[in-house]
Amino acid sequence: MPLNLQQKQAVVSEVAVIAASAHSVIAAEYQGLTVADMTVLRAAARESKVFLKVVKNTLAKRAFEGTDFDCMGGSLSGQLVFAFSLEEPGSAARVIKDFAGKNDKLVVKLIAFGGQLLDPSDIKRLASMPTRDQAISILMAVMKAPIEKLTRTINEVPGKLVRTVAAIRDSKQA
Repeated sequence: MPLNLQQKQAVVSEVAVIAASAHSVIAAEYQGLTVADMTVLRAAARESKVFLKVVKNTLAKRAFEGTDFDCMGGSLSGQLVFAFSLEEPGSAARVIKDFAGKNDKLVVKLIAFGGQLLDPSDIKRLASMPTRDQAISILMAVMKAPIEKLTRTINEVPGKLVRTVAAIRDSKQA
């Protein structure tokens, strides 16, 4: 059933609002997927806080105008499902990569991140980006390392003294 003008405007405005706040977008061709497969994909996307939407390419081009994903406009062709990462840059890539690994009918066509169009093979690199919690733990480990090393170094001086005194004591006893 074709959309009327108001419905098209509503779709464009909805996708434009999501695109304005998204970190990355994955466009994948879904031709051949069953309704059950798409339901599984949508459930996985909801779990990961990824916005998944099937939009006509002309409407997507209009929605992406003025956003970081304007670079995708000229390359949109075919039946595409768009996955928008809302909280973490790699969340949509993880969902699509995991699902495409189980179902070969979902084919990644476009990836946009940081205003740049990436090669579809870069999905593994984007999916391997750490989550927010992982990034914070890595940062804390890096910040904590010099303090730990200083503490161990300072603690080594009295420890060495104790070992030296113990060695002298043992040599006198022997």
